[in-house]
Amino acid sequence: MTSVDAALNLRELEDLARARLPQMAWDYYASGADDEHCLRKNCEAFAKLELHYRVLVDVSRRDPRTTVLGHEIAMPVVVAPTAFHRLACEDGELAAVRGAGDAGTLFILSTLSNTAVEDVVAAATGPVWFQLYVYRDRAATEGLVRRVEAAGCQALVLTVDAPLLGRRERDVKNRFALPAHLGVQNMFAAGYAPVAASGNESGLAAYFAQLLDPALTWDVITWLRSITKLPVIVKGIVRADDAARAIAAGAAGIVVSNHGGRQLDASPATIDVLARVVDTVAGRGEVLLDGGVRRGSDVIKAVALGAKAVLVGRPILWGLAVGGRAGVAHALGLLRRELDLAMALCGCPDVASMTRDLVEP
Repeated sequence: MTSVDAALNLRELEDLARARLPQMAWDYYASGADDEHCLRKNCEAFAKLELHYRVLVDVSRRDPRTTVLGHEIAMPVVVAPTAFHRLACEDGELAAVRGAGDAGTLFILSTLSNTAVEDVVAAATGPVWFQLYVYRDRAATEGLVRRVEAAGCQALVLTVDAPLLGRRERDVKNRFALPAHLGVQNMFAAGYAPVAASGNESGLAAYFAQLLDPALTWDVITWLRSITKLPVIVKGIVRADDAARAIAAGAAGIVVSNHGGRQLDASPATIDVLARVVDTVAGRGEVLLDGGVRRGSDVIKAVALGAKAVLVGRPILWGLAVGGRAGVAHALGLLRRELDLAMALCGCPDVASMTRDLVEP
């Protein structure tokens, strides 16, 4: 049995990853903002939710397949955008996208990727979306958008909760920076690839403060839709009124997200606000959720409250650190196996039967 196979659940996989990663990389992946209350709250809020299971339902066959923006995936779990995969594994995003394909699901590539988007799409066997940060340099941003569309990405995921980077104190103490041989690969042409040391601060925080645009308004969605045919999903919303504004501006979907507890530490847990957002969107766009998903039963809770699917981020990085492509597939496989069992025990033979009465009887 290999070390990645030894992990019976995502928490055990996390422990294996922590033992393997250098301290700076581990702290970068694992940390939250400030006191890390929100980081913990995302998981704790899931734990507080109960599933009021049904009995005497024929669950001899179970089908977890679903669709997101028309793409069929093997289960309502997709790979969240996370940065700098080559800190975990030499093959980086290539291993991650291949592992996602092995699990039959969708991969979202970060703007802060260490690998060229063309190479990631070429290695994919499933859909690839692109997570977008908007730079102060709008020409460079437009060039990036056109590049990822030409490469074959099938949606843009616009992150809106990071006008500045949250203060991640572990990164400050470590003076986080990328090694010289790594960078923001898809921004080399614009000159924005290096994430270098910055005095006594996090180099990534300095990168955000200097290069990303803190003046974004809702007009950015209109602008993006004018330069690309790709659907735009807005990631980083925790308020129902903001969800309504995003849909009114032309967004195809919402990701209810607090950036994994890495931005505003006082943010609410995402699962606690999901139902309000879903009710406000009212079917005018698809709603996804990230933050705190660690068990297959968490997936049912989110889908029951109206999420089309959940995004998982850190567990993918743990799998990547422990086993590369196989580790990513194993992380997703753990969730799939737990989801399958939870479906049987909840009386849910398919995703359509994961209805709100399971959590709000």
